[in-house]
Amino acid sequence: MEALELKDDKSARLPQLDSNFVVAIGASTGGTEALSRIIADLPSNMPPIVIVQHIPEGFSRAFASRLNQLSQLRVKEAVDGDALDVGQVLVAPGDRHMAVTGHPGDYKVQVYSADKVNGHRPSVDVLFRSVANIVKGPRLGVILTGMGADGAEGLLLLRNSGAITLGQDANTSVAYGMPKLAQQLGAVNKVLPLHQIAGAMIKALTLKDEDP
Repeated sequence: MEALELKDDKSARLPQLDSNFVVAIGASTGGTEALSRIIADLPSNMPPIVIVQHIPEGFSRAFASRLNQLSQLRVKEAVDGDALDVGQVLVAPGDRHMAVTGHPGDYKVQVYSADKVNGHRPSVDVLFRSVANIVKGPRLGVILTGMGADGAEGLLLLRNSGAITLGQDANTSVAYGMPKLAQQLGAVNKVLPLHQIAGAMIKALTLKDEDP
């Protein structure tokens, strides 16, 4: 049996990141590959990351497992009540909404079945709105490739509540629907090609007193 390739140890070159952030990412068409690239490029000391990828029921667990193998982070399919922890990524299960609940120092995810939002379950807007309304500390929202409008209004709510927001550009998006509408609404602080998004996330989270 072929041995699994061990994850590269990047601990010696980790930036000093602000662990108080909550990072929320939304994606649809083309998002599985976009997320694979981004998550693989992030260091193990990232603040908690919550992800909604439009994906059918039964596929999200395998997708989370794939991300976990690629990443320095701990990636899992979210279960209702999971805590948001530094170094962990929670992926919404297919056919279930995921929202952040709780209070500073004790944020959790709620995973539940309810009506579709913008034609989707899980919905990016459900996640983004919860992060905007519940999380009291700093937040980072990222909208990636996808068709339709899901996530655009939620990202605008995030930006208007003081969050940093990033959007994938047209040239690297498989479907430039969700990020395009978010940009048109004024929800995006910065539009970037896919290969620059992980670096921009790290830069946004880097503590100001870090040594050069």
